[in-house]
Amino acid sequence: MPTRGVTRVGSPGTAAGAVLLALALAAGSAGCGTDHDKNTASPRPSRSAAAAPPTSVRLPPPHAGFDYQIGGAYPPPAGVRVVSRDRSSSPAPGLYNICYVNAFQAQPEERRSWPADLLLRDADGKVVIDEDWDEPLLDIGTPAKRERVARRVDRWIDGCADKGYDAVEPDNYDSYSRSHDLLTADDALAFMALLSRRAHARHLAIGQKNTAELIGRRGRAGLDFAVAEECAEFDECGAYAKAFDDRVVVVEYTDKGLRKAVDGFGGRLSIVRRDRAVSTPGSSGYVRKVR
Repeated sequence: MPTRGVTRVGSPGTAAGAVLLALALAAGSAGCGTDHDKNTASPRPSRSAAAAPPTSVRLPPPHAGFDYQIGGAYPPPAGVRVVSRDRSSSPAPGLYNICYVNAFQAQPEERRSWPADLLLRDADGKVVIDEDWDEPLLDIGTPAKRERVARRVDRWIDGCADKGYDAVEPDNYDSYSRSHDLLTADDALAFMALLSRRAHARHLAIGQKNTAELIGRRGRAGLDFAVAEECAEFDECGAYAKAFDDRVVVVEYTDKGLRKAVDGFGGRLSIVRRDRAVSTPGSSGYVRKVR
């Protein structure tokens, strides 16, 4: 939907992205190797291969019924055990709840509430925009600015914890790839590490949203599980599964992607097919399928 970072931009499905993914997996830590099987099933790695999460954090159950409700909360369908909802919504009673936070970009309606110097600007002073969603990128290019942006996002993370969520999903981790080289992957990692510390302090797990090229550095970022959009479409599900010991929730937006995800990982990962607007039941475009 227009205020959510749902569609991936600059995906590792491109040739350049594939090179980045290969380099990250080759050099990475936290259980990522160079021989990941892309979208074919592979032996499950030992837990020791991945960075251990904090003992005070509860991770999402692997291979559980999943629903992606960031476009609006509604009663979860039968069989759902894990649900992701926007931070403005309340968690679903009795389920494992993930709290969606747009952490690396500003919602269009919130742009004016951000200090002007925390919106990323180009050499001409113009705000850098994610054109797909009309979202200004946040300037996380220096330690001081990362701390200031994190202070605001930390309040949202606190709100998720106070509502009773189990985990947080910071979106647009890959905003640096849309920054026209004004931000770097290291900037994104450093900022994510700040958010991870806050989430863990509030006993929340924290998920890596997309950004497959940084899977190999998940330990430095402090990430516990993954929320992967269209990983089957881009042949990335195997890399996420290996790095996060199958604690991956997958959102596909086409029937083809759903079939491919289920065929390759239906017995291991939590998979759902949603419409791209992530709409609610009763809406004309609403789609939710699990096979």
